[in-house]
Amino acid sequence: MSAYSDLTAITRAEGGTGSKACIAQGFGGASQTYDSASRLQKAMGDTMLANIPENLKPATILDLGCGTGWFTRKLASQYPNAAITGADLAPGMLQQAKACSSETIRWLNADAEQLPLPDNSTDLIYSNLMIQWSTRPEAVLAECQRILKPGGILAISTLLEGTLEELKQAWAYADPGQPHVNRFTRYADWKRLTGQQLPGSTLDTATLALPYDSPMALNRELKHLGAVFKGEERRRTITAPGRFKAMCAAYPSTEDGLVFASYHAGWLYWTKTSR
Repeated sequence: MSAYSDLTAITRAEGGTGSKACIAQGFGGASQTYDSASRLQKAMGDTMLANIPENLKPATILDLGCGTGWFTRKLASQYPNAAITGADLAPGMLQQAKACSSETIRWLNADAEQLPLPDNSTDLIYSNLMIQWSTRPEAVLAECQRILKPGGILAISTLLEGTLEELKQAWAYADPGQPHVNRFTRYADWKRLTGQQLPGSTLDTATLALPYDSPMALNRELKHLGAVFKGEERRRTITAPGRFKAMCAAYPSTEDGLVFASYHAGWLYWTKTSR
């Protein structure tokens, strides 16, 4: 779903980030505003595309967590002879994707933890900023491993612990003890999991900092992405305006009033061996 394309945001942790129905509804409701707000998702997805081997000639491609189909269409352009499927949990995202795409792309409403696809059926799996929403990333990786053909390539991006740390700290000052930012997987945990399940995989990381006119502009972008806080411990009532004001006052800013949000990005690449 996905590089500065998908602040598909903000991730799983020990307790997870809410039900699948909640996630699907949240992203589906943002389908009309997602592309205009997906700076992060587009940047991260472009980085991942650039790292796919130039000599790859996939016959079948899966864009897993395709969202509005931004990168599904890019993959279709880059690999015009491939059969391409865009899969997503949110029906609303798929409706938007289908409306903006050619009829040659297949769209699939599916759970990444239980894909309705045959074993050894896909040459390239591309998944941009989706897996952080899963409470069972090991199941997603196992499904990717199952459906990938021998010699096929898996490319996955995610967000790691430290993402939106400035926002988290500002809310901690304004509303102590009440979480407002989704939790992300620690780098060490992600590295251990991917190393165990996908031997020989590589993991690239970087910290991206995006500028905003104000903390409220950041909050607006997250809403437009459908990436608001989805933790079970979230408040069920509207946050009081006074708390928002206090959060904005606590958020660090530059002399000219700009604020920055940090995103700790991770890119996973793996080739399935023939053994």
